[in-house]
Parts: sequence; structure tokens; C-alpha cells
Amino acid sequence: MGVKKNFISSRVYPNACWTFNKVLGSGVMGPTSEGKSRKCIWDFLCRSSDIYSIRMTLSFPKDVDEASKRITPYINKTYFNYSPTFSKLIKGQVNFKLENLQVTGSFKVRGAMNRLLALSEDDRSRGVIAASTGNHGAAVAYAAKRINIPCSIYVPKGSSVAKLKNMEQYGAAIHPYGTDCIDSELKARETAFINKQIYVSPYNDPLVIAGQGTIGFEIKAQCERLDTLIIAVGGGGLIGGIASYLKLVWPNMDVIGCSPKNSAVMIHSLEKGELLDLESTPTLSDGTAGGVEKDSITFPICQDVIDKTILVTEEEIKDGMLRFLENEHLLLEGAAGTAIAALLKMKDNLKHSRVGVVICGGNISLETLKKILH
Repeated sequence: MGVKKNFISSRVYPNACWTFNKVLGSGVMGPTSEGKSRKCIWDFLCRSSDIYSIRMTLSFPKDVDEASKRITPYINKTYFNYSPTFSKLIKGQVNFKLENLQVTGSFKVRGAMNRLLALSEDDRSRGVIAASTGNHGAAVAYAAKRINIPCSIYVPKGSSVAKLKNMEQYGAAIHPYGTDCIDSELKARETAFINKQIYVSPYNDPLVIAGQGTIGFEIKAQCERLDTLIIAVGGGGLIGGIASYLKLVWPNMDVIGCSPKNSAVMIHSLEKGELLDLESTPTLSDGTAGGVEKDSITFPICQDVIDKTILVTEEEIKDGMLRFLENEHLLLEGAAGTAIAALLKMKDNLKHSRVGVVICGGNISLETLKKILH
């Protein structure tokens, strides 16, 4: 970590592979009750052979440029706002990329929209499936509604009513299943496999990553240069897409990936040099929480583009959110608060520099907001 990469004019990941997007047959998998453990079935679905996967080249900046043209009619071009208050802290310049003002309240719509717009007519006719209790589900539901294709979202039983309503308002069919996110995702993947439907991953998909990279495309046009870019890290699709694009524009820019200490699977994996299976504990940054799929295409991308990493506590996230609310007068969610917390924690190392911070979303529940304010 922290080692500068040599300048290159493009980045190409020739073996970018996302599993389970197309299948060549049905009925291969039996129901999950046939004595197979969740892990066994998960491994089959997520690590299947080339027969059950598609390989494609993920190329920067080409794929991001194409994604930008594709999704522009369907999304908001968000502001890259200068912040006098936070700029004063570092005696430099701080700009916030306000994806909390994006359609559906999160950056996720960029990747979902790009993925669905790239579908063939045959794939569109069968519809798409996703598993999510939050931003990804809303993004897929919105994208499906905009281009008029069927959409099913699998969620754990007992999920937040407010979050379910957010997905239902875009016309998605909601399917409660299982007791946790692993159960519901497993069921979603299995159903997609059997029905020959597209399963839309929140990050482990080249087209989703390219869609998230359009934030970098916009930032390039919104400022002269950046010395540092700070982005919260979950599965790695957001930071991978943006940083891969902007590193080609500003090769000396430092990319800082940040996560809550309570759930930092990607960051610990980067430190170890391999993807780890780690437990997470509850965090305000629920948008970045959880594990990373084994063999995720985001891992080598993150290894390539992230220069530094930082972990923040729940108290630091809370403080970051409060200071943003007080000074910028905009709502933000915990994952965005993680990026603010990282900025505050590193302020002494960022003196006299130009810093960009991605405010990845603004979907915060009233209950969480009350807890932060008290």
C-alpha cells in the first residue's frame, strides 16, 4: 500500500469475470433443502466454471466513457461542491461529490443503470433479479422501471419497511426470504440460474464498475486536478471504477480508501494480499458493511489503484456526519460519513492540497438520524 504506480494511458483487466450472469441450462441446481449446505451451494453459484460465466475485458477509460454516454439521460450529474469550512481545516481545497443528491439517493444507480441498459432484448424480456435491503435494490428497481423490464428483489424476512417501500415505489416485486442477507442473496442467485435471468451484482460486474466510474468522468470536467481522493470502501466497485478512471487523468493523485473498523473486509484483504472471510459487527456505515465475494474482480482493481487505507471508529463516523450536516446542510448516510471521518482524521497530512471526497449517498433512516443527533 502507498506505492505509486507508473503512469499508463489505459487500464485493462482482460479476465474480468462476473459469474452467473447467463446460464446455459436450468435444473442443474436442486432446491437448497436437498441436504446441501449454504456454503456448498454458494460456492457452486459464485465460483462456477466458464460454462456458467462470461468473461470480458474491463478497459479504462473506454468503458467508463461509453457508460457515461449510455446512462446520462437517466441520472443526475451531481455537483462537486467546494466547502469553505472543510477547506479551512486543511488550509487547502476540499470539494464534495454529492451523490447524496443522485437519483434514488445513492451512487448505486449509475452501475445498475449501465448494467441494465447493456442487456440484450432477450435478457430484458426475462427480467432481472437482485438481492438487497438498501441502495442497490432501489437502484436496480429504478433502472428496471425506466426501461420497462421486470424486476425482482430478494430481501431477508423482517427487513426495514421503509427500505422495502423505497424499492416497491419503482415497481419491483419484493420477495422476502430467509433470515439474513446471505439467505436472500443465495435464493436470488439460484432463482436467476434456474430461470436464465440476469443477477445484478452490487459490485462484482464490469458494467457496474464502469457505471460507478462515471463519477470520475464528471469530476474530471468539474475541476482542474486533485491531489487526493477519499472514498469509502465496501465491495470495491465504487472506488475501483472512479480511481481507475481518474488515475489515468491525474496519475500522481493519491487514492485513499476508508472503512469502519467494525467492517473492513476489503481493507484487511488488501493488507493481507488475499480476499479474507471476516466477521463484521454493526456499523453506521451499513452501505459498506459485509463481506466481499471470493474471486471478486474488484480485488485486483483495488490492489492496483488504492494508495492508502484508513479505518475509522463509530464515534469518528458520527462526528463526521454531524459536522457535514452542520456545515453543508445536507443529509448523508453512514458510508458517506466514513469518508468525512477519514478526511478529518487525516487533515494534518492533507495540508495545502486539493482534496475530493465522494459523498456516496444520503439514504439515512429517521431512527439513525435521531441517534446521531442525540
